[in-house]
Amino acid sequence: MPLEDGDPARWRGQQVNGEVSGTPQLRGTGDPPPWGTPAPDGSRTEAMAEGWEPGPAPGDRDVTFGGAPQRAGQEPWQREEALMGELSELVQKVVKSSSWWERHGVDISILTCSFLLLPAGFLCLRSAQAIPFLVGVLTLGVVHHTLTVKGSHLASHNALTESKSWGKVWAIFFIELCSAFTAEQATYNHVKIHHGYTNVIGLGDSSTWKVPFLNRYIYMFIAPLAVPIITPLVALDLLRNVEWKAALRTLCCMFLGLYCHYWLLLHVSGFQSPWSALLCMLLTRSLLAHPYIHVNIFQHIGLPMFAADRKPKRIHLMSLGVLNLPRNALLDWSFGHSLISCHVEHHLFPGLSDNMCLKIKPIVSQYLKQKKLPYNEDTYTSRLWLFLRRYEELMVHAPPITELVGIQ
Repeated sequence: MPLEDGDPARWRGQQVNGEVSGTPQLRGTGDPPPWGTPAPDGSRTEAMAEGWEPGPAPGDRDVTFGGAPQRAGQEPWQREEALMGELSELVQKVVKSSSWWERHGVDISILTCSFLLLPAGFLCLRSAQAIPFLVGVLTLGVVHHTLTVKGSHLASHNALTESKSWGKVWAIFFIELCSAFTAEQATYNHVKIHHGYTNVIGLGDSSTWKVPFLNRYIYMFIAPLAVPIITPLVALDLLRNVEWKAALRTLCCMFLGLYCHYWLLLHVSGFQSPWSALLCMLLTRSLLAHPYIHVNIFQHIGLPMFAADRKPKRIHLMSLGVLNLPRNALLDWSFGHSLISCHVEHHLFPGLSDNMCLKIKPIVSQYLKQKKLPYNEDTYTSRLWLFLRRYEELMVHAPPITELVGIQ
């Protein structure tokens, strides 16, 4: 549960749904430092960026949840690293024993199926009858979000392939051609910053999703419709931070992707007016924009936030600052398990595919709960009401800084 501003009460690993799941004690420490404060030189990016890659599990012995070995006089940070090491070992054994189909094939098949549905979607839009036309809109909307959200997210983490060269190709395809964004900036901001400094004030605190001048109802229900327009505009602004060759490539891919969508609506779907084609583009590209915005704020904002120079070790940072939503067939398909029901697992092991995050979920949840660490879960409806009820506190005001004052 989020702390109130100035509340001296200690947060004790309570789940959002009210179940106590951990004992790390936190307290609010007042106002945060200025936004954009860089991490101190001595702090490491403990989320390992795109970078958790399964390696060989140490030894041949079976690993149980018996607990990391603790020696007398062992420092707290050493115990925390031992916990993360033990959990990583358990996950590595699962990954190592999984087939290529489980590691990559399932998610590649979902993306391939989405591509194969594109012709049907465009052809349905030719119909003058309402039901086939709506089927076409729904099909293209779901396909668009599957490619741009699930595909782009997996590509940014190089989770679609074990080849870095092909990973770069897929990132350009899904992020720039399909999503009309810049691959370099998307990867940097999401993988390096958001994952590297999850819930760290001024870095990975999800503040980029806040628009304080909008009221709660406009932000939650109307503003998402503008996501297809805002996304390429933001990308154009970010291209100032990219070298000219990459910027030129991004511009070409963005134009090609948008123009192909427009051309297909005119010449395959049979739209007579350019404005009607553009309106259909906006409709299909914003079909799932509401849950897209909601999911991105529900799973981090309102949870403990930390100062850059006092952030906890990785396992506590991710277990405290990340939340899982329940499984949902539509969102699981379009956004992927790692963004919905396995977000905690994804932040702990960001290099794994959606299907692998789902596979390791029982291990991670059981391990964290056994070690008395938080495993935050809540429903979509509950989070929606929470944000509507406490919108100004969560989305307008700066969050209170949380500080670990004791780990039992």
